[in-house]
Amino acid sequence: MRVRVSATSANLGPGFDCLGLALELFNEVTIAPSSQTSVQIKGEGAQFLNANNLFIQIFNAFYLKHSKKQDHFSFCFDNKIPLSRGLGSSSATIVAALLSVNEILSLNLSKEALLNEALSYENHPDNLAPAIYGGFVCSLLDKKAYSIKTDVDKDLKAVVVIPPKPISTQKSRALLPQNVSFKDAVFNLSHSSFLTACFLSKNYDLLALASKDKLHQIRRMKELDTLFSVQKLALENKALMSVLSGSGSSFLNVIYKDEASVLEQKLKDKFKDFKILCLNFNNNGFEICEKS
Repeated sequence: MRVRVSATSANLGPGFDCLGLALELFNEVTIAPSSQTSVQIKGEGAQFLNANNLFIQIFNAFYLKHSKKQDHFSFCFDNKIPLSRGLGSSSATIVAALLSVNEILSLNLSKEALLNEALSYENHPDNLAPAIYGGFVCSLLDKKAYSIKTDVDKDLKAVVVIPPKPISTQKSRALLPQNVSFKDAVFNLSHSSFLTACFLSKNYDLLALASKDKLHQIRRMKELDTLFSVQKLALENKALMSVLSGSGSSFLNVIYKDEASVLEQKLKDKFKDFKILCLNFNNNGFEICEKS
């Protein structure tokens, strides 16, 4: 069996821990029965990951829970999502592991059930939900996760800026204040709501206004000051929105597809040490590519 799960970008400015969308950048894993467990990893993180990686831990625990057995498989990973760059690599890993067991054991868990199972490993749904559903997803937690998904228009592209420097989510969260002012809370509530309305109504020309944030972005961007220049250049070159992706260090720029190549080249010319990817949005969620 071969499954693939996409990269995701969360927060989208003001939507801290609740808004996210899916990108056509995938991690794939091929799984086959075997006489003994074997693991092969290529692509992103191959030099750091090993046979006891997060996928294997979750896969083995979930498989044992539902089958009461410890069978052996061969796992071949092909990772395209960079680690610790705010593009949902851990969410993709969690979803892929649960999805694989769900398919192998024919558990027939719904996407909603998979999302709530995934929350055991990552306690906010902003990356997990778009990894499962695809598209633009707004989620909330109230004893369990609730999500509303809409497709992202095919006339839009994502131009993603990936610095060479990683930022750990745990360290990034430590930068955030324990308390915020009432004024800033209202600012983010209004902008997050307005951003959601823009995506649901496909009114993308107001995204630059809607994506402003006062809770987390500036504090996190100060860890890599060049990101302020990335945002400025993008907004000056027809990006509809330019926001920190998750906790960083990557930056997400949403732009109409006809203008994406110009922005991509300008970013490549100015930020030569950064990786610049021009991507479609993934409206399909996870995929079972092959199963036998």
